[in-house]
Amino acid sequence: MAAMVRACMPLRTPPAASASAAAPAASTDAAPGRPRSSARVLVLGGTGRVGGSTATALSKLCPDLSILVGGRNREKGESLASKLGEQSKFVEIDTGNAAMLEEALQGVDLVVHTAGPFQREAECTVLQAAISTKTAYIDVCDDMDYSWRAKAFHEEAKAQGVPAITTAGIYPGVSNVMAAELVNAARSENEEPERLRFFYYTAGSGGAGPTILATSFLLLGEDVIAYNKGEEIKLKPYSGALNIDFGKGVRKRDVYLLNLPEVKSAHKFLGVPTVSARFGTAPFFWNWGMQAFANFLPVEFLRDKDKVRELVELVDPLVRAIDGIAGERVSMRVDLECSNGRSTIGLFSHKKLSVSVGYSVAAFVLAVLEGSTQPGVWFPEEPEGIAVESRKLLLERASQGTTNFVMNKPSWMVETDPKEVILGIYV
Repeated sequence: MAAMVRACMPLRTPPAASASAAAPAASTDAAPGRPRSSARVLVLGGTGRVGGSTATALSKLCPDLSILVGGRNREKGESLASKLGEQSKFVEIDTGNAAMLEEALQGVDLVVHTAGPFQREAECTVLQAAISTKTAYIDVCDDMDYSWRAKAFHEEAKAQGVPAITTAGIYPGVSNVMAAELVNAARSENEEPERLRFFYYTAGSGGAGPTILATSFLLLGEDVIAYNKGEEIKLKPYSGALNIDFGKGVRKRDVYLLNLPEVKSAHKFLGVPTVSARFGTAPFFWNWGMQAFANFLPVEFLRDKDKVRELVELVDPLVRAIDGIAGERVSMRVDLECSNGRSTIGLFSHKKLSVSVGYSVAAFVLAVLEGSTQPGVWFPEEPEGIAVESRKLLLERASQGTTNFVMNKPSWMVETDPKEVILGIYV
């Protein structure tokens, strides 16, 4: 628990820090495991479901943190801040206003950007403000274009001594780290990874609010980027259905291709030649609806944020009503196949996405506060000791409350309906 206690320390990197200075911080003016003072974390989009869950999880994992709830809704923000402790408060912020952002970041140790959707955003305003004010940064971006736009600020962040992680949510985010652990385990046994597949399931909207709903619709307007034997290919969104077994509590679910950023980053940084990502929801007719939107709505409509917001306002009441029946269970399965035929998986299931995503983001926040992230902009799966110091510790924190969490197991050990081929051999 000492590492978790150290996360309460403000560990801002000095303005002129070099890469070597960004190694895991060792306190020089406080006893190990004893906080010098309370760190200050600003959660942008804090009045939303993802931001609110993150703030709540942080307050539980590290009660000494001073959590600033950033957003536009003062009533909701102040209500949440009052539940987080005396050191927390609401800060009214417009994430599109650079001057307001820079002012709000003064004296802040780390900013968490959850104010999506990130699709169709042309600027990385929050990241630029963080670099300008030398503030550590995390976002929960789930858009491929935005994540690589953020990555383009790597050298600038490095020069300013700013540690930053993009796509640091639950998926992408924790799923990237799971993939990295599978790949690392395979290579440690001299096996070469050949195919990596991300599978995600969320019941209903996952209780995550209109922003996630808007994200889903906006993703239907994007070609799916995948990789096949090292070559980038483009596929139709919400196509290529597979029936995947997510283990106990979830069982088999249909999942469909979506354009998610972990595909490109895992291909590039983990060096796996074939990579794809699929997502599915429940009840089953929501999948039919998503397919219909992808097939029949004009691409121009699905790429227009204003029109998508109008669509969300139209369907949101129905989604919320059915959410009450469907629940908000979430499951992630990451499959790795190696050239010698060896296959392993990682599985992560939780009863409530709105709770689990908070712990997932909080796990990245604590990693950065502990000084385990070097200056620069990183994806979660980049080398251990650069993006995060300990993947195992991050996964332990993120998996709190899971109903099923396993790593590096053959699929038949976790599936609800494994098939025996002969004499106790399962596939």
